[in-house]
Amino acid sequence: MYQNIPTKVLTGEVRLSYAALTAPKMQQNGKEKYSVTLLIPKTDTATIADLNASFQAAYDEGVAKKWNGARPTPKAIIHDGDGLRPSGVPFGDECKGCWVLTASSINKPQVVGIDNVACELAPQDVYSGMYARVTLNFFAFDTAGNKGVGCGLGNVLKTRDGEPLSGGASAASDFADISAPTAPAVPGYGAAMPAAPGAMTYANTGMNVAPPNVPPAAPPAINPITGQPF
Repeated sequence: MYQNIPTKVLTGEVRLSYAALTAPKMQQNGKEKYSVTLLIPKTDTATIADLNASFQAAYDEGVAKKWNGARPTPKAIIHDGDGLRPSGVPFGDECKGCWVLTASSINKPQVVGIDNVACELAPQDVYSGMYARVTLNFFAFDTAGNKGVGCGLGNVLKTRDGEPLSGGASAASDFADISAPTAPAVPGYGAAMPAAPGAMTYANTGMNVAPPNVPPAAPPAINPITGQPF
């Protein structure tokens, strides 16, 4: 019982999986809902006891007020993470040693941090793999003759970060072994500068005039008698 509501539970610290807390996700029935799967450590016997008591309170309420005294066999909604999913497929490694429970709501939950419960977290700070405490509310339903107990999602208090369960790697892990390129060395003050490229000479310019700063050659001496160069 939480806040004197028999069907309401405040969990201990759990890990979140399949977190659709900042935007709704399409369900199998074609409706959009906010939802999250809770991985509850089996060592947290207090939370398990609270969940069982609130589930039973919702069931008893259904018998008295919703099912006209009928006592249907409810479908299990808390599963053993060391066993199989309802589909017969084993749960993932992250579920080992935990009880697994999924809660949903058509209303957006408030997701706050433990350091400031009055301020909602930014979407990038809310993800599968983080740790949190969550409020839940069990309820009886009768939909098209299908009777049972569901688990409604309340609000979420993030307690700490955890390894993301999104299936992707972080940039830090992808690029951990790549170092920044080394910048070229800069000569210190007073160090000799690299030699400049060799100056172009007149012979390899292909020009008919001398390069700048090179005086023209003197004409050859002429014999005044023969008129020929000496």
